[in-house]
Amino acid sequence: MDRPLTSYYLLLSCSGLLLLIGLTMVFSATSVKDYAEDGNASASVTKQAIFAVIGIGAFWVCQRLPASTYRSLGRPLLFTSVVLLVVLNLLVAYARLTNQKTGQIGPIEARLNWLFVGGIQLQPSELAKFAMVLWGAHIVARKGAALGWWRELATPLFPVVGLLFVLVGYNDTGTMLCLLALIVGLLWAAGVRIRVFGALAAAGLVGIGLLVAVASLGAGSGERGEDNYRFARLDMFFNPPDPETCKLDGCLQFYQGRLAIEHGGWFGVGLGKGSLKWDWLPEAHNDFIFAIIAEELGVIGCVVVLSLFAVLAYTGFRIARRVDDPFRRLAATAVTTWLVSQAVINIGGVVGLLPITGLPLPFISDGGSALVVTLAGIGMLASFARAEPDAARALHARPPARWVRLLWAPLPPLPGRRRRPATPPAGRGSVPRSRERRHDDQAAPRGVRQDRSRRGTASERRR
Repeated sequence: MDRPLTSYYLLLSCSGLLLLIGLTMVFSATSVKDYAEDGNASASVTKQAIFAVIGIGAFWVCQRLPASTYRSLGRPLLFTSVVLLVVLNLLVAYARLTNQKTGQIGPIEARLNWLFVGGIQLQPSELAKFAMVLWGAHIVARKGAALGWWRELATPLFPVVGLLFVLVGYNDTGTMLCLLALIVGLLWAAGVRIRVFGALAAAGLVGIGLLVAVASLGAGSGERGEDNYRFARLDMFFNPPDPETCKLDGCLQFYQGRLAIEHGGWFGVGLGKGSLKWDWLPEAHNDFIFAIIAEELGVIGCVVVLSLFAVLAYTGFRIARRVDDPFRRLAATAVTTWLVSQAVINIGGVVGLLPITGLPLPFISDGGSALVVTLAGIGMLASFARAEPDAARALHARPPARWVRLLWAPLPPLPGRRRRPATPPAGRGSVPRSRERRHDDQAAPRGVRQDRSRRGTASERRR
């Protein structure tokens, strides 16, 4: 664990294993339904594998970029994600007003959380997470010690965060909670005072309450005049119904997920032999894929997945602790908090420790945008792992071959050298110059202490 590149290899190992498990479980969860619909059992896993290849390409690009490039990319990515979210919400609202299933203007079509642009499916909220990591880390690192003042937090961090919470939370409360955890991790790494987190917690509770209320007006997948589905999920969590009374009612997913976990036992029924994926468990390939893991691989498989996420959390925070650049430290903490909190929210909802939110499980759930953005975040972490001071010195001491650096990753910059002590002045006499008596008119008489008190108002002294 003390070797220079331990963080880098741990990150590659746990991320690669999670990606492999994800592709395997997507095939297992979707093969039966795909074969029943169009006779091709590998349709969904092929699509997911294509996105995995794109994500590996994003990982390769991101691990080659320096910190200065990430800092410059934060604002354009944030602006792009905000524009996409505004377009998505406007089209969804237009569809609700016109009683249509989807909103469409020209080649752009919106369906709840997804935008379809010329046949390409995008999820703007996933891009918003990565953009907030880069932009937020840049802003917080630039402000430095000034974050102790409320007005420094109020401009521009909190207004932009509030705007993203509204744009994302209107359709997807789970992603909004993930963004909230990301901001908390970012500010915690920056050393912000505890009362700031108290204010954030109060504002978050008020915001969640408002988002739950507007579901009755058609927010998210809610319908005007129908039952509030967000409130129903909270009520089902705090007051779990009797499984015998909700088998075919609004808690079908809740009941079938528990049934899958019970059916799996300690060692599972075998990979590919689960029965709940036969169109019994809703969203078995996405939100509730952990229930399929529990059924087919049992408690042992669940422990393996949880252990890999624990290694990812340890590695991310290890990188944040070892790098010497404030931006790298803040961005590494934010990315790790984002991925781990999303995994905790998803798994907690499946096993009943948290309300169901609809968040996908990173690396494992079916979804192209989420997988590509996740692998891009891992690529940034890999870049930071190679930039650890010990890792950078080790790579420069024994550099890999030139073709390896061209095809994989260039050498990271060496850490800054310590400043050498200043050389003493040349003409130094027997008496130090600092003790030489001044012979001008401004010299203070012997025995009289000069007045060194600061003059002027506080604002003048700060200027």
